Amino acid sequence: MNKTPLPPSLLLLGILMALPALGTDLFVPALPELARSLGATVSAGQFTLTAYFIGLAAGMLFWGPLSDRFGRKPVLLVGLATMLASSLVAALIESIAAVALARLAQGVAMSSGAVIVRSIVRDLYVHEHAARMLARVAIVFSIVPIAAPLAGAQLAGRWGWQAVFWGLTAAAAALLAATAVRLRETAPQPRRSIHPRAIAGSFAVILRDRRFYPPLLLLLCGQIGVLAWVSNSAFTLIRGLGVSTPDYGWMFAIVMLGQIGGAWLSSRLVMRLGMARLMRAGAMLAVGSGLLAALLAWSGAAHWTAVVLPFMVFLAGTALITSNATATALSPFASYAGAASSLLGAIAFVSGALVSTLLGATFDGSARPLATAAALAGLGAFLSERRLRGKA
Repeated sequence: MNKTPLPPSLLLLGILMALPALGTDLFVPALPELARSLGATVSAGQFTLTAYFIGLAAGMLFWGPLSDRFGRKPVLLVGLATMLASSLVAALIESIAAVALARLAQGVAMSSGAVIVRSIVRDLYVHEHAARMLARVAIVFSIVPIAAPLAGAQLAGRWGWQAVFWGLTAAAAALLAATAVRLRETAPQPRRSIHPRAIAGSFAVILRDRRFYPPLLLLLCGQIGVLAWVSNSAFTLIRGLGVSTPDYGWMFAIVMLGQIGGAWLSSRLVMRLGMARLMRAGAMLAVGSGLLAALLAWSGAAHWTAVVLPFMVFLAGTALITSNATATALSPFASYAGAASSLLGAIAFVSGALVSTLLGATFDGSARPLATAAALAGLGAFLSERRLRGKA
């Protein structure tokens, strides 16, 4: 195992890792305005986010194998160039169907960041060392979900929903330049083939390995809860509970403070306590806060704190889970880091697309659908952690 420190800065890695989140968190404050401006229903507006999740899932399936073959840096540059082009197109169109198609392309493009950052970390680290590095990256990553909704709310409130896409265009251009200058190649030699049979073979090797599934299930349950919050919180708080778009940006940021706190704790404690104990603590926080959110929602609590505070704790729990479960899932696959990273991301965002669609269809003007999703996700995380503990 290479002990060399990561070549790029943590700031660059964190922002690249946060690209999928940037595409949601900058955009979700504009969802109600987008639907109103284009005369679309809640479910149609929600589908622009679902299309993005579908794009993320699809992109994650091929960026990893491509980076195993051609290297991390050139493949990432292609992804960022595609992000720039799709964001520019999205800023210039004015139909809900066209926006959904542009969001699909954005999702494909922006998935490249998370896949390749996870692969870079796995190129250089394993086990607790990988978990600590992923947690450090996640601290930087968490700045984006705090700043992006605030920026998105201001952009959409002052200049309309198109301004969000102009912001993403500018971000893509800046990241292209930074990646070209700062990122060095880490992919191991020899490089793997990208013949479809070889890619399928790589996926098959991973999927046949029973060590992959327990951490995957734990990670998946946590991510479903996070994606439920990201995809549905704007409609729940703005349309359901009547908060303003700028106030929603601050509320979203408060919730993301939980993620920063959890990531910081994980980076500080993983070498002392180990990954298993942190995943156990994260699962306990997720199930407790998820059940609390559901209890408050179904009892009729209609204040924004009944949604925001439980979800802040929920995201703190998922932050303890994510870096450690990811490192646990990737560590056995040194030769297939890109492919394994692709599978983790694709499975998570397919689930996110399904959850987003379901929440859009069941939105009833209250927090009940969102809170119920968090309760079920937390319960799934709790049960998955117990199974992972039994496999240890």
